[in-house]
Amino acid sequence: MSGAEAILVIKLSALGDVAQAFGPLRAIRRHHPAAHLTVLTTAPYAPLFAACPDVDAVWIDARPKWFQPGQWWALRRRLRSGGFARVYDLQTSDRSSGYFRLMGGGVEWSGIAPGCSHPHANPERDRMHTLERQAEQLAMAGIPETPFPDLSWLDADVTALAPPAPFVLLVPGGAAHRPGKRWPAERYAALARMLLERGATPVVLGTVAEAEAVDAILAAAPGTVSLAGRTGFAEIAALARRAAGAVGNDTGPMHLIALAGCPSLALYGPQSDPALCGQRGPRAAILAVPDLARLTVAEVAERLAEIGGLPAHES
Repeated sequence: MSGAEAILVIKLSALGDVAQAFGPLRAIRRHHPAAHLTVLTTAPYAPLFAACPDVDAVWIDARPKWFQPGQWWALRRRLRSGGFARVYDLQTSDRSSGYFRLMGGGVEWSGIAPGCSHPHANPERDRMHTLERQAEQLAMAGIPETPFPDLSWLDADVTALAPPAPFVLLVPGGAAHRPGKRWPAERYAALARMLLERGATPVVLGTVAEAEAVDAILAAAPGTVSLAGRTGFAEIAALARRAAGAVGNDTGPMHLIALAGCPSLALYGPQSDPALCGQRGPRAAILAVPDLARLTVAEVAERLAEIGGLPAHES
């Protein structure tokens, strides 16, 4: 580090929150331009932070359990060995706040850990959207301006993946234990057929764990392209920049797609609140309804058209 000031940023998960942390990261970098900036995160997000030009080093938190004292001691040693002048805890969870005590409590700390030097002292913080909450946290730590997240550095060659334009991304997945956050697969299939009729190719994104929904869409809408299990974070952002639009459930990939500037429509039921965690982007929109099972294809298509993400009928 050649004697440079050492700064630690903690952001452990999840993808949507990680994506929205890149604005705060840029603000921290601007405030500490010559510092050696380390991010502590979990393994799935290490490649994403490693690619960010504002980050100098990435440490992986194995998130030890209470019955793994050896791992706790190893984490304590590593944190204390970093010589950090300040820590920005952007996770602000019970776990990450506990790391303040693990480090001995003497380091400058921005977060919500009891006794920390730069607390986010707003009792209403949990009622704020992630972007506004983190910007206010940094302001209370002496960083007055936090830019909107810029993911222009996150890109990949998707020549072998992307179909000819126009194409529209569909993101039908979501947490398996929260089925109420998913628009039914048959509605995605009907939307895919509408897109095909307009001369646009539906492109389904997802993981191998979402194969059932993906297979249902492909079976009901022949001509749909599946990239399930074939895209990383950079490929998702690259595809989003080239897509005519995107429709998806409240999932992490939709945050990347929205921040990449794609005309994107995120679908919300009552199980999550877009006022707290909704996708943000220059051409992003939210469609929140009391019951996703009752949301029609016509309603989705109308809203997607309003934000410019629905290709017009071929002449």
